[in-house]
Amino acid sequence: MALFLARKTALAMRAQQSVRAVQASPELQNYLRTFSSRSLSRVTKEDLEKEQLAKEMSKDWNAVFERSINTLFLTEMVRGLMLTLKYFFDPKVTINYPFEKGPLSPRFRGEHALRRYPTGEERCIACKLCEASLSHQICPAQAITIEAEEREDGSRRTTRYDIDMTKCIYCGFCQEACPVDAIVEGPNFEFATETHEELLYDKEKLLENGDRWETEIAENLRSESLYR
Repeated sequence: MALFLARKTALAMRAQQSVRAVQASPELQNYLRTFSSRSLSRVTKEDLEKEQLAKEMSKDWNAVFERSINTLFLTEMVRGLMLTLKYFFDPKVTINYPFEKGPLSPRFRGEHALRRYPTGEERCIACKLCEASLSHQICPAQAITIEAEEREDGSRRTTRYDIDMTKCIYCGFCQEACPVDAIVEGPNFEFATETHEELLYDKEKLLENGDRWETEIAENLRSESLYR
């Protein structure tokens, strides 16, 4: 019994000495802290990896379930049909062309025309400002060809006024350069043809266009006069 107590006392004393030694040695304390933090971080990292894996598996199963539902019940097709029905009953934004036509701007540049005065006299004075392409840079496409002669009263009038509509770029420079508003680009845009020759306009064709669209052309010029 005495031997047992003596041995127990010796073990207790050794344990106390070890604790004192650890407390007295800062290097040993730092080592223990590092070891414990490494163990904790290792466990935390493993837990995080397991948690991330579980989340990914859950996402995968959710995606599989969603795809299965979409395939089984054709939800995408139903959504498309619902969208179609929604726009089917909405107000229409289209028009029944050519039976219905939308509004055109007064500055719309369409088919060319030569105008006349109310007396029937041609407005064109053959100044050739609309034809000028090199020095004045009026018609950049060089689509206009004019020939003129002097009349008995001393006025100049055109004997030839041709426009190659296949060259024209509808820039409107000829209309801006004309001092008497003789050459204009009217509101007509429906002048498609089947042959190239039909797009080579001569003076008679241009005067015919002017007579046809004179009312609309005059109204557009009046509405635009404040901005010229």
